[in-house]
Parts: sequence; structure tokens; C-alpha cells
Amino acid sequence: MMHHVIIGNGIAGITAARTIRKRSNDKITVISGETDHFYSRTALMYIYMGHMRYQDTKPYEDWFWEKNNIELKRAWVNAIQSEKKQIVFEDGSTMQYDTLLIATGSKSNMFSWPGNNLQGVQSLYSMQDLDLLEQNTKHGINRAVIIGGGLIGIELAEMLHARKFPVTMLVRESNYWDNVLPQQEATLISNHIRAHGIDLRLGAELKEIIGDENGRVKTVITKNNESIACQVVGITVGVSPNISMLKDSEIKTDRGVVINSNFQTNISDVFAAGDCAQFQEALTDRKPIEQLWYTGKIQGETAALNMLGFKTEYTPGYWYNSAKFMDIEYQTYGTVLPQLREGESEFYWEHPKGKKCLHFIYNTSDRKFIGINNFGIRLRHELFNLWLKESRSIDYVLEHLKPANFDPELYRTYEKQIIKKWNSENPNYKIELRSKNSLNKIIFG
Repeated sequence: MMHHVIIGNGIAGITAARTIRKRSNDKITVISGETDHFYSRTALMYIYMGHMRYQDTKPYEDWFWEKNNIELKRAWVNAIQSEKKQIVFEDGSTMQYDTLLIATGSKSNMFSWPGNNLQGVQSLYSMQDLDLLEQNTKHGINRAVIIGGGLIGIELAEMLHARKFPVTMLVRESNYWDNVLPQQEATLISNHIRAHGIDLRLGAELKEIIGDENGRVKTVITKNNESIACQVVGITVGVSPNISMLKDSEIKTDRGVVINSNFQTNISDVFAAGDCAQFQEALTDRKPIEQLWYTGKIQGETAALNMLGFKTEYTPGYWYNSAKFMDIEYQTYGTVLPQLREGESEFYWEHPKGKKCLHFIYNTSDRKFIGINNFGIRLRHELFNLWLKESRSIDYVLEHLKPANFDPELYRTYEKQIIKKWNSENPNYKIELRSKNSLNKIIFG
């Protein structure tokens, strides 16, 4: 019987374990030092905010693993000796494998700012980080300073804000997350963050963190020599692949574990998937390292099939993502970059209250729809995936905005205002809205 060992109990590792179990009776061991069981990492913030308990974030009951003959081991891995097909744990013990999947996720970037080792300075990625945040705020704080924007930064700001702790965010860029979002959306979200009472400082960078006589943070100094008194500093300047246990191994690494399109490393029986994996060649319009929940799930499934000998290529489909900025929901389908590329055109609509917007990108020459960002309006993923697959035009997509709207029937809709703006800006390409009744025809033909 083969022994498949998986390091990491996140979405990639657990999806791989379940896929192997569905296809074989082989022995499976999942290793994690973080938690005993798989949980939804994206729900960490809701535990701190009191909306969920830890047990509510676990997609499977604890009995699921024994019933499905998947062994769980709580331990940190120190090294992988691929020549011996062996894992070395922190306590010096070892485990043999026949195939190995490295699915160790990410770790927070901390860089080397003076004072970043003081008590009260932390990141937010793992369950241990959440426990530390509870510890750092249990007696109350007068202010927290968050260094960096991005999705983790806004989550941490919302968590602290929910407990009524004043928050300052230092963001190096001229608008929040404008290295990912076009300026229109980045400005909208920046305004929204401030509207919630967050002290968002743009173009601001950390110089150093000053501690008190007990080694605990008391002040942040910016590069403009501004001094901000605080008791907690959140470092949220991105994440990088968690691969430190591979430093002395024969497994090839770059920023992440280097893999081919079958998730195989340079060692034939060692695979990698999820946030820690780096493709030798990125797919079109995608990055070599993909750190999203849904890509981790697809990667885990595909890696597992290859571990079992079913040679399978990675085909994730069109890009999509979703998130939440305070109380504004965000979705993106297809490719929407911060700057238009040559040959691309855009159409942007924003509600006068500045909490909803749609941003369409299309080819100027053939009018082919390329992608959309939407804030505050939920759209049907399956329709945009279909329209991207069918290479529909921007005109077709706009005409069918009604059936694309996923918000409940009683919600206000804005298709008429959106089309009115389009027709005003594009008199040579005027369109009319199609009815919502056309939804079934679109999906089923």
C-alpha cells in the first residue's frame, strides 16, 4: 500500500487528501503544526469579531477524518530528506513517504524594520496570530497602527474597529491597494475606509517602532518623522511561500517550490500545491504563485491526481476573486489590471453615494469583453465565466446585466442608470437592456 504524506492542512492539502481517498485505499497522512483540524482561514476575522466560534469554521466534523481513514498528525516539519523519502519533525522523529505533497501555505512578510520584534508587533495569517491578537488587546488599547494595505490589512483594521479600538493605517501607495485595483476603485475604497473612522494615511511608510522600558511597543515613527502612539502594530505587507523547511533539501525552490504544470517538483515523487507552489511558467494573465482559496482547491485536486499517476494538467479557468472591504463586497471576473494595456478600453460606472461601482474592460478593436470589477453589486459568476468562454462582446454583456444580477429581487437595481451612462458616452454603440427572463435561455440555450 502506498503512503501519501501531505504537509499542510489548508485548502490545497485537504482537497488533495480527499481526492486521493476518493480514488484509492492508500494510506494518507496529513501533517500540520498549526491546528489539529482543517478550518476556514478566511473566517479568522469573524472569530475575533465574535460572529463565529472556532468550531464553526471547520467544514468537516472531527469524526470525518477517522471515518475516511485519513490520519492527522499535529507537528512542525523541520526538514525533508528526499533521497531517503523521509520527513524530519521538530522533535527529531521521522516519517517515511512514497509520495509527498508540500502544501505549507504562506507566511507573513515582516522585513527588518527597527523594533519589529517588540511585544505588541504582529502579523495576521494563522491561528497562532489570532491568539496573539487576543493576548495583545485583552486589556484594551488606545490605538493600533497597521503597516500596509491589501486584504489582510483591511481585515485587521475591521477586526480592531469592531472592538472600537482606534486604528491608523499606513499605506505606501497613493491609494489603498492601487497596485491591484484601477485608480477609480482604489479611490472608492480609500474613501470608504475613512468613512468608517479609520485613520488612513496614504503615501506613508514606517521608519521604526519604538518600545517602552518593558519591551512593548509604544510609538510608531514614519519616514516623515510623524510619531503615532500605539499599543499594537499590525504588519500586513503581504505574504510569501512558507518553505523554510526546504532550505537544506534537494527540492528546487525560488520564491516558492518550483513545479511544472502537473505540480511535480524536480524530485519525481515530491509535489507542491497552493500558496507555497511556484509554476515554472505562469499561465496567460496569471502569476506564477497563486494565493487564493479557489486556486488552492483546484491545485490540491490536480496535484492529488498526479500523485496517483493520473497525469493531469492544471486548468483553473478564467480568473475570479471575491473579498469584502468593511461592508462593501467585491468580485472580479476575467482580467482587470490597475492600468489599461495597449488595445484595451474601459467603461466605469459609480453610484453617486460612492459605495457601488462596475468597471468593464474590453478590446477596442473587436469589442471582446475581457473582465469586470464590481463593488457593492453581486453578479452571477457562472454567467461571466460563460461569457468569457464564449468571447462575448461588451455590448452583449451590458445588454444582459439584468440576468447577471445576483442580488435578491427586493434589492434596488441600477442597470438602467448604467446603460444610460454607457449610451451617453458611446452614441455609436447604443444598447438596450434585455429582460431577466432570458436567464434560463442564456444558461441552457
